[in-house]
Amino acid sequence: MTNPKHVASGKLDNDYSLQLNRWFLKPIGAWPCIVSRTTWTIFLPLQIVISWIIVAIITVPCLLHVLFEVKDIQTRLHVIGPLLHRLIGWVNYWTLLNCSDDIRNCILHMETDWKTMRKTEDREVMLQYAKFGRFLAIVCGLIMHGGTLLFSIVKSIKTITVTIGNETFLTHPMTCPSYSKIIDTRLSPVNEIAIVMQFTSTLIVSSATVGACSLTAVFAMHACGQLNLLYSQLNKLVEDQEKENYIAERRLASIVSHHLRVLSFISRVESIIHKIALVELVGSTIAMCLVGYYIILDLNALNKAKLISDFIVYVSLAFNSFIFCYIGETLTEQCKRVGEIAYMTNWYKLHHKTALNLVLIIAQSNNVIKLTAGKLFQLSMTTFGDIIKSSVIYLNML
Repeated sequence: MTNPKHVASGKLDNDYSLQLNRWFLKPIGAWPCIVSRTTWTIFLPLQIVISWIIVAIITVPCLLHVLFEVKDIQTRLHVIGPLLHRLIGWVNYWTLLNCSDDIRNCILHMETDWKTMRKTEDREVMLQYAKFGRFLAIVCGLIMHGGTLLFSIVKSIKTITVTIGNETFLTHPMTCPSYSKIIDTRLSPVNEIAIVMQFTSTLIVSSATVGACSLTAVFAMHACGQLNLLYSQLNKLVEDQEKENYIAERRLASIVSHHLRVLSFISRVESIIHKIALVELVGSTIAMCLVGYYIILDLNALNKAKLISDFIVYVSLAFNSFIFCYIGETLTEQCKRVGEIAYMTNWYKLHHKTALNLVLIIAQSNNVIKLTAGKLFQLSMTTFGDIIKSSVIYLNML
């Protein structure tokens, strides 16, 4: 029977590990409904519709502006960067909504893992990984939100002079200009309203991207923590054999069950993030190329404020790609290590039947579930290096 204290503590620990993800995703309606409530059922679709409308009001007119109004290639390149950021965030938002059932299952899986934990040392190990996952979520949120908002502020805070007919006006430029045949955002108060809508849409799409990235980090760190507990159980297998053989056999059965449970969790995480990772990595490569182009122009113009904001955006794009690739490589290495530890145990001290059963763990560890981007290429540090090299190559082409 499950101890109520363990259940309560496990729920609190799970909430602690996912707290930041909930803060990022709940305001935009992308946090899955764990417990069905009437108010949640009413307001969740409303949140999603409002968020989509705000993003669409900025994105669609900007896309039309790029396609039909902008003739100068340099101006077009300046607009494509912010537009691409919104398109990437929009796709990430849609993917999170589409995968809400899988995300909910992963959250419930994590909660069960926390609740079934009995030993204090196991809980301490898991809390270390949870804290690291939170740290990655904090850094991702600060860099991405900070970079995109600073970019928008630096662009919009200055004023430019526009002439319409015989009248001259001061207006704030937008990072995503609108198609003038739909709405002219140069005149007050439309200009101020459009600026506010632009900031709001930036927060929404950035929250979707940050939420996807941080959720991947927390899920992966939870899996790494569970694998770490598995290593500890494997190391204690021989100690159990020295007591009684049936204890070692029970321990081994528990290890196999635990291993399969962790692998099923990783497989579910892969099914969620492979689309997000593909969009993020491809989009970040193109965006890093464009931001690098902006940095070169700002260096020539000696625009220090814009140079700093562009550099922060470049770092945030590189960091997001790094997080996905780092997590993919770490998880792959941790999964392989299960087989290595099973092989390196003092198996010769075990009963021959128990020792033979270790082959199941070693064989399963050879079939590593790798995190991928769109199931096209593996997330690894080698991939991250290729992304940086590709962005530099495309920048040279510009």
